[in-house]
Amino acid sequence: MGERKGQNLYYPPDYDPKAGGLNKWQGTHALRERARKIHLGILIIRFEMPYNIWCDGCKNHIGMGVRYNAEKKKVGMYYSTPVYQFRMKCHLCDNHFEIKTDPQNLDYEIVSGARRQENRWDPKQNEQIVPETKEVQRKLFDDAMYKLEHGAKDTQAAEEAKPVLGRLFQRNDSVWRDDFEANSRLRAQFRTRKKELKLQEEKDKALLGRSSLAIALLPESDHDRRMAQLMRLHSSKTVHEKDKERRNAILNRPVLPPTSSNKSATATKHLTGTKLESKALGIVKRPCTSSSVEGLSEQNLDEKRPKVTTTEETKPSKTDDIAIRPQLLLCNYGSGSSDSD
Repeated sequence: MGERKGQNLYYPPDYDPKAGGLNKWQGTHALRERARKIHLGILIIRFEMPYNIWCDGCKNHIGMGVRYNAEKKKVGMYYSTPVYQFRMKCHLCDNHFEIKTDPQNLDYEIVSGARRQENRWDPKQNEQIVPETKEVQRKLFDDAMYKLEHGAKDTQAAEEAKPVLGRLFQRNDSVWRDDFEANSRLRAQFRTRKKELKLQEEKDKALLGRSSLAIALLPESDHDRRMAQLMRLHSSKTVHEKDKERRNAILNRPVLPPTSSNKSATATKHLTGTKLESKALGIVKRPCTSSSVEGLSEQNLDEKRPKVTTTEETKPSKTDDIAIRPQLLLCNYGSGSSDSD
């Protein structure tokens, strides 16, 4: 069967064996579209993301294991190991990021377009088993005293971890002793949570329907409640809106002076105010003739005289019979001058 795979090919009548093969004769490649940039040293492969990253273009998270069509090319050598670089496009935006191999540290290095989500830590901090280095392995094989000390440390660490492991086994046994009961409790919690989520979803849909919005609502938090309460204390208009109203009032103010009708109304208002002030000060308009001045009767003057009252403590004197005549200011608004008595 293996021989037939290489022979069961169609060779047209005009085929020339000197071309070297069907692909060379037809100008194609065995990898088809994957080798469209093979003349540049680039091969299209299926690349799987080695760890979690953040895209610099759309700021979205890309999880480990997501696969892309990447352009693979050789960029260097680490001793006898080639260093490859992969260029791919983000599936959420138009950004491209490049990743290359790091044979020295047995890892991948991000060149551009993304940043790594740091989940690396020291295995000794979470009490993981750290593999022994070649130097430690050699000492364990050659040095008996070092092997004895190393074994004593391991025994001491096991004695310290024994109580913790015992409590973990005891708790696991108490929780999962009855699998059916534990499963029933978990399913009851899931049902309750599912009903709460469904009720919240209905409330969100009703709110979006009233507001005519097409956005995803986030769950309510205490910070949102505090901010909503603070918004009640804010003024109905912002500073920018008030400034805009002032600018509009200035722009709508007339540039030209007021018309004659406005002038006459202003003069009438001023004359009325002047008459009221004159009356309050006791200013009387002088008649046009001298006979009108003599018309002031003695009765009117007696009414304007102040009345003097006496009490038991004060005795009347001769000066009490004297009447004080108020001074009247006579003005003639008809002439240009005024006289006073």
